[in-house]
Amino acid sequence: MTSTGTRYGWSNTAAPHSCNYLGPTVLALLRELSVHRVLDIGSGNGVLCGEMHAAGFDSVGIEVDPEGVVIARDAHPGVSFHCMGVDTRPDALLALESPFEAVVSTEVIEHLYDPRQLPVLAAGVLKAEGGWLILSTPYHGYLKNLALSLANKWDHHHTALWHGGHIKFWSRTTLGQLLEDNGFQVIRFVGVARLPFLWKSMVLLARKRVVS
Repeated sequence: MTSTGTRYGWSNTAAPHSCNYLGPTVLALLRELSVHRVLDIGSGNGVLCGEMHAAGFDSVGIEVDPEGVVIARDAHPGVSFHCMGVDTRPDALLALESPFEAVVSTEVIEHLYDPRQLPVLAAGVLKAEGGWLILSTPYHGYLKNLALSLANKWDHHHTALWHGGHIKFWSRTTLGQLLEDNGFQVIRFVGVARLPFLWKSMVLLARKRVVS
């Protein structure tokens, strides 16, 4: 997600499996925040952007994989998509789009060599008076990690055979620290799918700090 032109295997319009449980959570948070203009960082084949657009949000997607962008544009003609990564300068995107009220990024941060680039880009494209970041990643915590160990699932969970796979594994604490260190205040934590503390993913809602 850091080098434009990188291929991650997008070949059709099928929704990633995570959309089934993350999409409703993201939409509910956006409605609660009463925002309208939303950027999706790492929009893939455009499914979540399409869902946001259908729900009445003015959604825009950026995706580093050009094949994903082509699929997204064909499938969702009412949404703007740009072939850009997290290393994009905010002013480069703002030369094409007006500022956003919220930024969404689902299941992207765990793929990044330099994850700080994501909140820096998000802060740079949000409106000057503040804005919101909704960020998800697979959940890790003591009970889930213990369950993975007891079930001997670490090789599967940490597979090195997945092209473009996960290279960082976040806890609630470390992900929150990343956001706090890069211009945001964490407002809420939401565990998504499965039983509590065995969640598939976690969602952090954070607000951009306004510099007075």
